[in-house]
Amino acid sequence: MNSITVLKKQILKSLLVLLAMLISLSMWTTSPAFALDYNRENLLGRDFSGQVLTDASFTKANLRNSNLSHSDLTGVSFFAANLESANLEGANLTNATLDAARIIKTNLTNAVLTGAFAANAKFDGAIIDGTDFTDVLLRQDEQDKLCKVAKGINPTTGKETRETLMCR
Repeated sequence: MNSITVLKKQILKSLLVLLAMLISLSMWTTSPAFALDYNRENLLGRDFSGQVLTDASFTKANLRNSNLSHSDLTGVSFFAANLESANLEGANLTNATLDAARIIKTNLTNAVLTGAFAANAKFDGAIIDGTDFTDVLLRQDEQDKLCKVAKGINPTTGKETRETLMCR
């Protein structure tokens, strides 16, 4: 073997060792991502607007008058949460759990609730202009109530609110 070939092999070995060290170091310095847990917390009037809160849990949290507008709330649990008078305008609530939540006088303008579970949620006085309810599980009485005020087209999905609620 000539000296150039030996030198190339040594450089290649050094680069591989360096790469292995960098990978090992990154495993020690990278902290794992955990979903945020706000269960049972009093979050009255908190500002979460524009945040990515994917898979967070707000089970039984009090979010009255809170601002969650334009937030990514995909897969978030709002089970039995108080969302009274909260601002969820333009929020992405795809596959969120809203079962037993109080969504009273809540602003859901242009929100996307595709695939959300809201079987026992209360929507009294909710603003749903342009809200997408595609494949949302609702009680029939809540669906009927929402159909009475449903209007608009969701700017993100292009779907009409009344159509996504399957209003008659």
